[in-house]
Order: sequence, then C-alpha cells, then structure tokens
Amino acid sequence: MAEITHGVAAVLSDLKNRDFLSSSDLNSEETKALLALAFQLKQGHRRIDLGNRVLGLIFTKASTRTRVSFQVAMTRLGGQTVDLNPQLTQLGRGEPLEDTARVLSRFCDVLAVRTYAHKELESYAYWASIPVLNALTDFEHPCQALADYLTMREVFDDLEGRTLAYIGDGNNVANSLMICGALLGVNVRVASPKGFEPMPEVIKKANALSIAGATIEVTNDPIKAVNGADALYTDVWASMGQEQEQAHRQKAFSGFCLNEDLLGNASPEAIVMHCLPAHRGEEISAELIGCTASRIFDQAENRLHAQQALLAAVLGGL
Repeated sequence: MAEITHGVAAVLSDLKNRDFLSSSDLNSEETKALLALAFQLKQGHRRIDLGNRVLGLIFTKASTRTRVSFQVAMTRLGGQTVDLNPQLTQLGRGEPLEDTARVLSRFCDVLAVRTYAHKELESYAYWASIPVLNALTDFEHPCQALADYLTMREVFDDLEGRTLAYIGDGNNVANSLMICGALLGVNVRVASPKGFEPMPEVIKKANALSIAGATIEVTNDPIKAVNGADALYTDVWASMGQEQEQAHRQKAFSGFCLNEDLLGNASPEAIVMHCLPAHRGEEISAELIGCTASRIFDQAENRLHAQQALLAAVLGGL
C-alpha cells in the first residue's frame, strides 16, 4: 500500500465542513483518498488529533457496529461523543427537527444520524450548520460501503476492474455498494429476486458515475452474478422496519442463500462479505461465515477506520 501523499491530503481537505449523506456526495478521487487515509490510520502510520471536538449521535434505529465504531473513532481522534437518543431528548416529545438541528449545531461539531427516512436525514443537513453524516437510512448506508471497499482494497490492493457480487435484497446497502463501487472502478453485480431489485434511478446514477469502464448489472440469477467474482456479499433479507415481511421474504428469497455452491462459481481467490448482523442458514450459510475466504469481521473492524478517516476529513483534521 502506498503512503498517503500530500496530494491525497489536499483532496481530503476539500471535505472540511461537508455533509456525507450519500456515497455520491464524494467523487472518485475523494473516495480513493478516504480509503488511503483509513488504511494509514489502521496501520498506525498516521495519527490525527482533532482536539476536544464533539460528535453527536442521533440514532432512531438500533445499532451495534455503527454506534460503537463512531464512538471509538471519535475517541481515537481525541474527541468526545454525545449519545442523543431521541427517546431521551425533546425530539421524543415532539420538538421540531429544525429546532433540534440548530441547537445541536451550537453544542456539537458534527452529527451522525441513523434513521428510517432519508428525507429526515436531509432535513438535519439543511437545518444544521455543522457536518451531518449518514449512519444509515432506508435509502443508503455509505459508511458501510467505505468499510467494505477498504476491506477489498486490503486484499486486492488495486480495486479497478475487480468485481463484487451482491446477493439479496436491493436495499440501502446495495445502493451504496453500487454507487461507491462505480466511483472506485469496481464492477458491481446485484442478484435479487424479482420485485426486490434496486431502484432503477440508483442503478442509473451508479452507471453515470462509473470510472475505468466499471459496470453495474442487476440480475435475478445468483449464479450469473457470482461467476468469476472477486467478492461475494450479502445482507439480511428483511431490514429493520421490515420484520412483518419476514415470512414473505423467506419464501421470495429461496435460492438466494450465499453458500459454498455459489462460492464455487466465483474466482478461486474470492472473499466472502456480510455487513452483519447475520442470520446463519438464511441469507448466508454458517460454513461461509467462518471459512478461510471470509473477511466479515475485517469488514466490521474497518467501520472504525473508515469512519475515523471521514470524521478527520469533515472536521478539518488533516
């Protein structure tokens, strides 16, 4: 891995005070630079001290990896985190979002918001005078995608021309994987059952943003998607808020379990990925989670390093 250069630092300096609501909020150069910085931080080759900056977490949805990784990332940067559980703040009693965003902008230096509706995240960004980061919405999960491609970069070094096959629901994770992958020159194939494909507008956007001839493909055939792929990826079939659809989705997704048979159709050096939490025997076999090709727990760790790089960039710590 190449050392981070002054040019990369200059690229990242342009992210100061910017929101990160979608993978498309970064261009190709910025995305690559963030991954380079994240790797440097992970290897201990770079230390950044932001002083006593404060990150506010507004999480409407449950979280383990996102919450903890943001907290630890901010601590490693010399900052602090304030957990702003909506049920324990005036938001839970009906205070307007715009008032909360403006007040928190006087107390905090950056906000990470995890919620259902993407429009709610956009409202925070509109009313806040500090950077707002997408910690997951029903539309995108861009911080997850950064960690995922950092994981692939560690294994394959050069990402351009590599192929990631995503098997499952065309959800928020799939959306960010397509957009971020396009910006990095990664071919992304998504295999979903009929009626569960990603939204056409996201596919169109990803193709428009692609570099180095990268392609974005959607199919209903998992075997076609994984053929020769370098990374096989899956996610739960029913995301948070869709629990009532679980039985219906289990039937619809029959044949879309990421297992040894699918892995056998991929590249011999292919890695296995999952953003967790995982339902063993449902969207992924138990054998693949612990197999030698699995990089699932590297992915989880890389949430910390990717978000540390992102926080350092938007807070001007370079």
